[in-house]
Amino acid sequence: MEFLVSGGTGNIPRSRWLLAHAAVVFAFLYLPIAVLILYSFNGQGVGGFPPHHLTLDWYRILFADGPIWDSVLNSLQVAFAAMAISLAFGIPAALALDRAQFPGKALFRRLVLLPLILPGIITGLSLLMLFNLMGAKLSLMTIMLGHGTALISVATTEVFAGLQKLDRAQEEASLDLGANYWQTFWRVTVPNLKLPIIGAALLIFTLSMDEIAVSFFLIGRDNTLPLEIWGRLRRGITPEINAVSTIIFVFSLATIVVWYRLRVRAEETPEVAAGLLETAGER
Repeated sequence: MEFLVSGGTGNIPRSRWLLAHAAVVFAFLYLPIAVLILYSFNGQGVGGFPPHHLTLDWYRILFADGPIWDSVLNSLQVAFAAMAISLAFGIPAALALDRAQFPGKALFRRLVLLPLILPGIITGLSLLMLFNLMGAKLSLMTIMLGHGTALISVATTEVFAGLQKLDRAQEEASLDLGANYWQTFWRVTVPNLKLPIIGAALLIFTLSMDEIAVSFFLIGRDNTLPLEIWGRLRRGITPEINAVSTIIFVFSLATIVVWYRLRVRAEETPEVAAGLLETAGER
């Protein structure tokens, strides 16, 4: 371990080995992404190193590829539907786990985590058997229900974690000011849970867009984007796949930036205090 001293005061200890180790880890994680992005502009396709004859032709071909964009639209529909279903069931489940007392609560809390533990192939196969017993025709609707059901646990755990950090004194203050439980929920509890709910929604959206195993068992005639890419990869890697992967990466990066800005803005905005004052004023 190497210690640096500057001006007679001790600075943060630094280790060349630790810095080298960190560089290797980050290179292992992000160098393949950088190579993928670079080859999406390679004029010779996926072959040849170093890449040269940089071009945008592969992106032009991609934007003219109807099946790819149909699968993107399908994936977006599924992701938004899964997000709505998961939050609609996950938020009440998290509130029940945090606020209510009922028989079998400990068992219910463990069962909620089960979809996170089970392999996707088990979840997909079990849902396929259920839909077959119900006589349901496989379509985008079955994928929406499958993703939404499998990801309820994500919404529940994220919101439950936020409830554990919630200062109950704010809710008690709202009730003391004359608000009823419903007003307190919308004016105090929900603003405090905004970040966990947004985080859960983004995580559910990302997991749904990336899901292959459950989609594979529940797909009908319409492909989602991961299944479309997987089907094309069976015929070999093409620059189009690199191009669409680059777009997905940029979109994911933009989502992270938006989430970070929302989090910083929420931490700087005294929304709960304003809600308490507004509730008190109405009374």
